Amino acid sequence: MKNKEKIKIAFYAAFPYTVPIFAGFLFLGIAYGIFMNSLGFSAMYPVLMSLTIFAGSMEFVAANLLLGAFDPINALLLTLMVNARHLFYGISMLDKYKGTGKKKFYLIFGLCDESFSINCTADIPQDVDKGWFMFFVTLLNHLYWVLGAAIGGVFGSLVQFNTEGLEFIMTALFVVIFIEQWLKEKAHYSALLGLGLSLASLIVFGGENFILPAMAAILGILTALRNWLEKEGAIASR
Repeated sequence: MKNKEKIKIAFYAAFPYTVPIFAGFLFLGIAYGIFMNSLGFSAMYPVLMSLTIFAGSMEFVAANLLLGAFDPINALLLTLMVNARHLFYGISMLDKYKGTGKKKFYLIFGLCDESFSINCTADIPQDVDKGWFMFFVTLLNHLYWVLGAAIGGVFGSLVQFNTEGLEFIMTALFVVIFIEQWLKEKAHYSALLGLGLSLASLIVFGGENFILPAMAAILGILTALRNWLEKEGAIASR
């Protein structure tokens, strides 16, 4: 089979798996683009950040970091905590990414929750190249997010409307993520641990400084209790 034909078959096999992601990423990306515009950024910023960061919730956080004082250490630690789950994603994908050649670099960069879920669970036909299939799943999901951010950035710059309260998008995003995880879990030990540790950090460190200690504590304790939590059905097993 010629290489071009192999690539074409892989694209057509991957595309249907990404269609549901398109709807979600498009509208969330539009909200992100409008949110960035409401903070005073031009449409170029959400597009470039979506292309180079591609970290979903962290991009919303990064928007506020850009407006604050220059603090690279805090930004690094916050990014690590928000996206710490990708450490587990990356480890579990080591075998999957074997033999993908140069595509591996982009597969690592573009790994997100949705691409991880598809590439882990998809039943790839034997006549479809696994590496190209995973590449197109990752690429399409990435493009959906960039497209949504571009539309939102341009729309926000062209249409003038009251954006007061739009910053609540980020809060709503995390609330939705929390609810989705709550519904997926058989037991809720991990969610309750997260809530309890966040509340304790809020009391000890105050509203301005509680996020990093809370996320560090959550990461450490959930990592230590991972095997037990998997047995209890409180987090998804490998």
